[in-house]
Amino acid sequence: MSIDFKPVQRRLLAAGYAIGPADGIAGRNTWAAIFAYVAQRSMAALLPFGEAASLHLPQSGIDQTAARICNFVGQAAHECNRFRNMREIWGPTPAQVRYEGRADLGNTRPGDGRRYLGRGIFQLTGRANYRQIGNAIGIDLESNPELAETPDVAVQTAAFFWRTRNLNLVADKGEEDRITRLINGGTNGIADRRQLVARAKGLFL
Repeated sequence: MSIDFKPVQRRLLAAGYAIGPADGIAGRNTWAAIFAYVAQRSMAALLPFGEAASLHLPQSGIDQTAARICNFVGQAAHECNRFRNMREIWGPTPAQVRYEGRADLGNTRPGDGRRYLGRGIFQLTGRANYRQIGNAIGIDLESNPELAETPDVAVQTAAFFWRTRNLNLVADKGEEDRITRLINGGTNGIADRRQLVARAKGLFL
């Protein structure tokens, strides 16, 4: 199962994104332009994310259908403020104060609440989650939590989150609002999420 990226590339070129030839190969420039188009940002700013996407999204099968790509990119753009914020903004808010000592997050040591605040595209949070996902992708995020803010690791953790929650299948079924609930635990920001997914569909469908 695969999709033809040439029509997508032609639309990106028509929109003014300098991705190179429409050769059907979804490399760094194509992915950066897809992210930039959906987020309505400059392509240059998103080249590191495009590089990471070209390496890591195929491993999770996200590049295999238009539905998967559109939902992944749209949801990702919403979650991290159009790929601007790879670290949770710290107040601390009352909710952030409660991170401290939360056994369900694995925050068992003093200072864990802030040290393991939300990072990455889908806001990896809590010592236990940093340990689990770090082990899965082969990076010691528990000892080096700041690495989760880098574009390469942010895309890896997002792809892991997406894959392990079977969101490819949900996307292929067209259950887009269910994806929001599985990511968010509710329907927070659902109008914006729908808009961003729809913008992605303008490239693919």
